[in-house]
Amino acid sequence: MVDLVIRGATIVDGLGHEPRRADLAVTDGRITAIGEIKDTSAETIDAGGLTLSPGIVDVHTHYDAQVTWDTTLSPSPSLGVTTAVIGNCGFGIVPAPPAVRDLVIRNLSVVEGMDLDALRRGIAWDFESFADYMAMLRRRGAYANLAVLAGHSTIRTAVMGEAASQRADAKPEELASMKALVADAMANGAIGLGASYSLNHSGYGGVPMPSTIAPLSELDALVGAMGPRGKGVIAIASGVKSPEELEPMASRYGRPFFQGTGMAMYNEQEPARALGIFDACAAAIRRGNGLYVQIPCQPLSFDFTMANAYPFYSHSAFDPIKAYTPEQLMAVYRDPSWRAKFRENARNPRPGMIFQGNWDRVMVAVAQKPANAKYVNRYLHDIAKAEGRDPLDIMLDLSLDEDLETAFLGRFLNVGDDGVARLLKHEAGVVALSDAGAHLIYMCDAGFGLHFLGHWVRERGDFDIVEGIRRLTSHPADLYGIQDRGRIALGAHADLLLFDPATVGVSPAERLADLPGGGRRTIRRPIGVHGVFCNGVRTFDGKDYPKYAKGPGHVLDRFNDSTGRHSAIAAQ
Repeated sequence: MVDLVIRGATIVDGLGHEPRRADLAVTDGRITAIGEIKDTSAETIDAGGLTLSPGIVDVHTHYDAQVTWDTTLSPSPSLGVTTAVIGNCGFGIVPAPPAVRDLVIRNLSVVEGMDLDALRRGIAWDFESFADYMAMLRRRGAYANLAVLAGHSTIRTAVMGEAASQRADAKPEELASMKALVADAMANGAIGLGASYSLNHSGYGGVPMPSTIAPLSELDALVGAMGPRGKGVIAIASGVKSPEELEPMASRYGRPFFQGTGMAMYNEQEPARALGIFDACAAAIRRGNGLYVQIPCQPLSFDFTMANAYPFYSHSAFDPIKAYTPEQLMAVYRDPSWRAKFRENARNPRPGMIFQGNWDRVMVAVAQKPANAKYVNRYLHDIAKAEGRDPLDIMLDLSLDEDLETAFLGRFLNVGDDGVARLLKHEAGVVALSDAGAHLIYMCDAGFGLHFLGHWVRERGDFDIVEGIRRLTSHPADLYGIQDRGRIALGAHADLLLFDPATVGVSPAERLADLPGGGRRTIRRPIGVHGVFCNGVRTFDGKDYPKYAKGPGHVLDRFNDSTGRHSAIAAQ
């Protein structure tokens, strides 16, 4: 018997074919018929002409910790996501030897903007090895399919402890242990390896995240330990590492690299820089070497306080104070000579830095005192202009007045639709970088796909709905080797999104206090979504998540190799 029939939908299949009005049937989690369906079913939905597409494939998320206490993976399924890749940037929570668990989550809390108390209260440490973690995911059952990256920084921490952030060169025996852990992860179903060389990735107390100080030779060794040629992907926050530096590894091991870096995001101060990186990647792809750029479809946002001012950590004024306590920082921030150093840094930023001195992109997000409420949702540049003061002084004085608890939101990169559109359309680009599950306290970009459909498809028309849906579904799935996902086709897994293209989008940010221990986070809600289905089971009904003892998502552990991934561009 058929399990589900969706009748009268306008089907956009994610493969680039023209929309068509049809019914769709699902049996045992797969699509079994498309057309006019007369069979009866256990569940029937009248779509009434709404658009039915594949579910969104989000290849850059950080649900590694949240999934241990929240299998709904809120808010991503409500925002149309049916498949998520976790462990990005190399910042996961496995392997998890007990001695380093708190160190791992302390660093994670800073680099990914997570509530440390919520992590300590929420994570159920019923795993230690990568195999244990995958088994845990299978037992719990998430509301979306999950693929897991092995994490360079986490693996380095498991092997080296505190020294992982202090010593660049691993000892031979340490490198051997890291290689063994990578090989073990791949043997147990990892989709690939995550790593970071970002100048802006700092952990607890301002220490560098472990992989960021490792020589490229260490990354090369770990990529080489992943198994046979062509097996797995590398997802790297590449920082200032250029395509020319990464291409030899892509060529040597036959594995595609997916770069996320501010260097390749649109910056009106240097509008040609990002395009040059994209073009260099496209040239590598034509040579048969997979180099791609993860490009967000929203402005890149960072939430921070001056107690953990990580968007500024790549500026030299912060070098000696990253590990300071709030009390020590307050003394520094009052010092006119230190302010002068930071002011000079802001006037002379280096390429690859998040903050380029653009105070017109730093907003006061949350003020603690009622007297300061007048500053909320205003940019520092505008406040400074109105008060006849320097924006740096505005930020520091406001922070000092509130014991460094004032929250700021920086929208530093990928601002300017015409420039961003050119990158989104580029053949070397992959629409990604939602960071869903991270930066929880003041921002939420998990609704990137719905924003893409509302803004870039409907409002601006940079993509028609056929190509827009393809770029969110089969395009990332195929590049990452994810089998039978991101498409509406006979035999494919029934990961589906039912929505109204005339209204689809995301709500403004909304703050909740629903993390473990009452920790706060920010979410956005869907607009125009009428249903989301993972493996044929409804995970969002347009208003809420249905309750299941175990979610319907699969733990993905078998992937296509890289053969043919680059042929579409190479043939152009």
